[in-house]
Amino acid sequence: MAVLPKRFSKYGLELHPEKTKLLGFKPPTGGYNGTGVSDTFVFLGFTHFWARSRKGYWVIKRKTAKYRFSRFLKGLSQWLRKVRHEPIRAQNKTLSAKLRGHFQYYGITGNSGALSRILWQAHRIWLKWLGRRSRKAHRTWEWFNQLLQRFPLPKPRVIHQC
Repeated sequence: MAVLPKRFSKYGLELHPEKTKLLGFKPPTGGYNGTGVSDTFVFLGFTHFWARSRKGYWVIKRKTAKYRFSRFLKGLSQWLRKVRHEPIRAQNKTLSAKLRGHFQYYGITGNSGALSRILWQAHRIWLKWLGRRSRKAHRTWEWFNQLLQRFPLPKPRVIHQC
């Protein structure tokens, strides 16, 4: 903490004293021992936590933070509600771009479960708003799966190997 402000000032940056703190973040040694060591922390939209690797070593893993996950879905739902009467081709084009952007930022090693859930929720939300285009427009999953054959959405994939 003594060196960091000097390093930042070299590039014309400064740390906010109330927003900056040093966390104790060490691998678990068993149960909670009351030492003030954090189990998780959120940084740049990712929750960082300790977990075991396949070989049994303690490693830091990351997943999409809950508030960022829900914020993306809420924004997606609001946007789909607003554009539900536009042509499906136009909706698909913009929805694909939104999903691609999300996958490119959050597509890191170990976060594929969250990316798959985002895609599933995007399907569910899009079907919901397509079914509310009119009183008679109730849509089934069979109809929606055929729509996805014609207008596919991007598949989630890991972009950044960490």
